Amino acid sequence: MSSSKVTPRVFIIRHGETEWSLNGRHTGTTELPLTANGEKRIIATGNALVGNDRLIVPRNLAHIYVSPRHRAQRTLELLGLGCRDKFPWHDDRKHGDEEVRTDAKIQVTSDIREWDYGDYEGLTSPQIRQQRAERGEGPWDIWSDGCPGGESPEQITERLDGLIADLRRKYHEAAIGRPRAEVGPSDVLIVAHGHILRAFAARWVNKNIASNPSLILEAGGVGTLSYEHHNIYEPAILLGGAFMVDAIEHAEEKK
Repeated sequence: MSSSKVTPRVFIIRHGETEWSLNGRHTGTTELPLTANGEKRIIATGNALVGNDRLIVPRNLAHIYVSPRHRAQRTLELLGLGCRDKFPWHDDRKHGDEEVRTDAKIQVTSDIREWDYGDYEGLTSPQIRQQRAERGEGPWDIWSDGCPGGESPEQITERLDGLIADLRRKYHEAAIGRPRAEVGPSDVLIVAHGHILRAFAARWVNKNIASNPSLILEAGGVGTLSYEHHNIYEPAILLGGAFMVDAIEHAEEKK
């Protein structure tokens, strides 16, 4: 039997392409559908990265957080995780003939909604800077300045820190460092938006988002967060990992 120790992961996925993400327009509360190309790419992402021998192993998922915005929810639907839990925005489990592969609960939470852009909703960064120049205002950076009529970096930090603390307490603290055979699912999946997930990754490793985390997450992109040395107090961004390990260990445990 495998004696490997568990190091839980958080997978962050940005919703698929929309018309505004294509154009670089800041999309917070505005509801937009995925483009046809965006849907195809998310399906391809699910096929490539979800499975027992892939990056995201459905049976290892303990919980799924998803933004209240429809574009994030549609992205979760298209990933093909095989959730036993019904999508909360549906009246029943409308998963078609999809095989059940995970018992992870799905939670819609405003804690992971996109940054509230306030007066800058629907504008591109060049448009924002042009407006500010015309009003005699200084240069602008969302990470340090936030958005008038919207959220500040301090507000973003506060709501993300609460989510991170809750996530670690509920799903990671009891599992980390223990033999895999002794613990149940402990990975977490988050499906949300570009700026908020970049801020989430920065706060995961205790970085001040006001200094600009210099992280990029493209539409439909996937990132992985974890820990060093099986230690809950050493959060880390996982730049690369072995996809096949879980499948091999699962086979060993059945022997």
